[in-house]
Amino acid sequence: MVSSHDFIDDKRNKNIKIYINGKFYKRKDAKISVFDSSTLLGDGIWDSLRYHNNNFIFLKEHLDRLYKDAKLIDLKIHLTRKKISEALIKTIKINKMKTDVHLRIIISRGIKSTPYQSPKVTISKPTIIIIPEYKKPDIKTYKKGLKLVTVKTIRGPINVQNPQINSLSKLNCILACIEANKKNADEALMFDINGNIATNNSTHFFFVKNKTVFTSTGKYCVTGITRQKIIDLCKKNKIKVKEKNFKLNEVLNADEAFCTGSFAGIVPVNQINKKKYSLKKNPITKELTNFYNNLF
Repeated sequence: MVSSHDFIDDKRNKNIKIYINGKFYKRKDAKISVFDSSTLLGDGIWDSLRYHNNNFIFLKEHLDRLYKDAKLIDLKIHLTRKKISEALIKTIKINKMKTDVHLRIIISRGIKSTPYQSPKVTISKPTIIIIPEYKKPDIKTYKKGLKLVTVKTIRGPINVQNPQINSLSKLNCILACIEANKKNADEALMFDINGNIATNNSTHFFFVKNKTVFTSTGKYCVTGITRQKIIDLCKKNKIKVKEKNFKLNEVLNADEAFCTGSFAGIVPVNQINKKKYSLKKNPITKELTNFYNNLF
C-alpha cells in the first residue's frame, strides 16, 4: 500500500532539534509532562506546513487556520502570530534546514493539576511544540496513485465534534483509517451525516466529470488550505469547479479523482472501492498539479 504521506527516509531526522515552549531539545530528549492536556485528553490543535527553497509555503493561511481552530475550542494562544512565526524561523535556523522540510505545530491547552477534562484544572500556559523533519514526498505515490474505500465511520455534525477543526482528538479519522487499512486501501473515503461524500481521513477529495471539478461543500471537512488553492486555481484558469453535495454513485461515474493535502499537494486516485481510474487519462489532474507546483 502507498499513502498520501509516504516520504523518502532521511537519516538527518535522527538529529533534529524540537521546539518545546521556547527551548530546543534533541529528538531523543524531547519530552512533555504526562499531565499535559494533549496526553490526557487530546485537548488541543495542530497544523502542519512545508518549508521549501528557504520559504514557508502558505504561512499566512496556516497561521489563520491555527488561530481560527484555537478560537473554536476556546484555547487562547499566549503567543502572537509574529511570535509563532519567529519560533518557526528559529526552528528552521537551529536545524540548518533549507528545503524539503515538513513542520508540525502542536498546541495543547497546557498542563493539568490532575487527570480531568475541565479547563479549570489547567495550571500552565498552553504547551507549544514544533517538530521539523526532512520529508520529501515519495515519487512512487504520484505514479501509483491512491486506492480509496468507503467506510462506516462518518464525519460527524458540528455540534458533536466540529469536523472543520484540526484538533488533537483525531479518533474519528483514526478509526476510518483503520477500517480502510483492513480493506487493503490507502485511505478512507468518508460520508457525512446525510450520506454525501465528505472527505478522506487525512486528505481532501476531488473528482472530475466532463472537465468539471467537484468537491464537497467543506461543511464536514477540516479547513483545507491546499483544497482552497485548487479551487482558486480552477477559477483562475477557467476550469469549471463546483462545491456541492454529491453521492457515491456520482464519484464512481467520474472520469478522474484526486486528493489534496499540505504535504503531498495533489495525488491522483487509481481506485475507489472496485472502480478503477486510469492515471494515463487524467488531464485535469495533471494540469492542476502543474498549476499548483508553480505556486512555490
